[in-house]
Amino acid sequence: MTKVYYSKEITPEALKKIYNALGVKLTGKIGIKVSTGERGAKGYLKADLIGPFVQFLNGTIVECNTAYGGARNTVKDHMEVAKEHGFTSFAEVDIMDADGEIKIPVHKGKHLKYDLLGSHFDNYDAFVNLAHGKGHLMGGFGANLKNQSIGFASRNGKAYIHSCGQTEDPAECWQSEHKQIDFIESMAEAATAVADYLNAQNKPIIYITIMNALSTSCDCDANQDDPVMEDLGIVASLDPVANDQAFIDMIWASKDPGAKKLKERIDSRLGREILPYAEMLGLGETKYELTRI
Repeated sequence: MTKVYYSKEITPEALKKIYNALGVKLTGKIGIKVSTGERGAKGYLKADLIGPFVQFLNGTIVECNTAYGGARNTVKDHMEVAKEHGFTSFAEVDIMDADGEIKIPVHKGKHLKYDLLGSHFDNYDAFVNLAHGKGHLMGGFGANLKNQSIGFASRNGKAYIHSCGQTEDPAECWQSEHKQIDFIESMAEAATAVADYLNAQNKPIIYITIMNALSTSCDCDANQDDPVMEDLGIVASLDPVANDQAFIDMIWASKDPGAKKLKERIDSRLGREILPYAEMLGLGETKYELTRI
């Protein structure tokens, strides 16, 4: 059974402890995939929390441009927001689709034939999928699986996932017609493709989700709402499905009255359906053993 490590504390020290608990020592050029947060958003992971951890690993913050027309859909604008949000104060920031994209195979699935990643993805020897757990307007919730699918995808790749394989054009993807479950499953297929691609090259990736500032909307929302419930802590695993499942289970187990709003957002978008589908694709397991550190 997959191990998921849990820290109630949300501190730079707790991040290092939970990384050490995983027992994997990342080496070489390490990409730390986080959301830099849309201009106007409030919940993105802050420099004072994650900066010491990123520096501890000598990591590079990696991101890709957005498919929607916000403040991060070009490299120049994205870098300005990354600077405003403090990411350039503690690490190099690499917008991975600044020089185009690479196409990787999707071996299993119903919707996507391939996945498009920022071309700089191949420059890294290892990755940390460092997600901020929260709700999401389109996906229900965002954590490691969303960070690995939409997050690693190039701007065109994001359009391809959002349209469930119908178009790579960011201008067209929002007009595409599909069922909600198709989008949820497309994210799982893209996340699995990334894991398969890394595994084929023997490149490690670890999964950490910081469960704080729990709003019903995402850090990609310029009008992100305020947190609706108490902070839950940090979970880490070598399995993104187990890690996301642990996050969901903690929301459902919470006695915080505000958890109801987050549950409603997640289930109204069929968000939990990503977990069994990703498990069916072989990305990970929904059963896990929680170890508190």
